[in-house]
Amino acid sequence: MSMHSSIGQSGNQGFVSQYLDVLSLVERLHRLLLDVVKDEFERIGLLEINSVQALLLFNIGDNEVTAGELKTRGYYQGSNVSYNLKKLVEMGYMHHQRCEIDRRSVRVRLTEKGREVRDRVADLFERHAEGLQSKGVLTPEGIEEINAALKRVERYWSDQIRYIY
Repeated sequence: MSMHSSIGQSGNQGFVSQYLDVLSLVERLHRLLLDVVKDEFERIGLLEINSVQALLLFNIGDNEVTAGELKTRGYYQGSNVSYNLKKLVEMGYMHHQRCEIDRRSVRVRLTEKGREVRDRVADLFERHAEGLQSKGVLTPEGIEEINAALKRVERYWSDQIRYIY
């Protein structure tokens, strides 16, 4: 290895280390989010659905969507979207119907029961936002900076995927 390449690597090592910390933090935050939603649902006695399903209901909101649209819109990633949608339909949280144009595709929307769960999650997130601000954890400017930085990373990753395939 040449001295130049080792200087480049060591000079960049701090940034690489920070980037790995960010990746780890994003993973931990996602798991914590699922735990926070689970705890809230246990507190209110809603044990029938899991936190992933609750977030699906929250993210669908008032839209009528297909599983494919959920993935492409970035609402939800993962191979078990169809399974969770099926379970939510079976439990009465969602309506479903076949698309007129593409009979293979199923469109889903929330039932009244599903909207109640969506509203519970929305209330939880609103309480969190108020708490973060009132306790000085985040300022309006700070949250804007975080959002802007994470959107730049999202665009970078999306571009990497597009260029690879």
